[in-house]
Amino acid sequence: MFSTLRSQTGVGLRLLLVFTVVCGIVFPLVVWGVSRIPGLAHSAEGSTITRDGAVVGSSVVAVDPVPADPAADPYFHTRPSASAQDVLGPADPSTSGGSNKAADSTDLLDTVGRRRALIAAREGVASEAVPADAVAASASGLDPDISPDYAALQVDRVARVTGLSVAEVEQLVGGATRGRVLGFLGEPTVNVPELNLAVADAQGR
Repeated sequence: MFSTLRSQTGVGLRLLLVFTVVCGIVFPLVVWGVSRIPGLAHSAEGSTITRDGAVVGSSVVAVDPVPADPAADPYFHTRPSASAQDVLGPADPSTSGGSNKAADSTDLLDTVGRRRALIAAREGVASEAVPADAVAASASGLDPDISPDYAALQVDRVARVTGLSVAEVEQLVGGATRGRVLGFLGEPTVNVPELNLAVADAQGR
């Protein structure tokens, strides 16, 4: 009986050692090595955006910017977040997630209506001109992308506040626009973190 126990204990300890080495050392090193492959390293490090050697943000995470003076708002804005204390934002970057409210929720419908009215007033347009992604929160609440329609809605305001021409701002929007994946999957998107940094660079900041 004791010899059987000793044998089984030995087998168990050897398996523990093997799987500790494989899962605790070999596998992490393989994953790390794959992440160093050219073309993958940038994504593995968080898709960071740098300026003058310093990390200033990430192209895959966006928190809606808050203007110091709402009447002179120079920023392109992201989609709203369910984690925001205000109906428009900014999001709480320490958490993410949707509201988990049904499409027929009166509270959700009221929030969407308030968002539509606020965005229409901010951009100086009729509420019917506000696109759906401007008022519907993303699943994470930290989505960096907006539709070209929402970006186009904000061009006139950004041009007016920054002093750039409408054509210059439209060119910057084009530079931050990504087409459909593989040419047919999804819809074109505009990356807000990259776009706002491009606007700041164009102003010589």
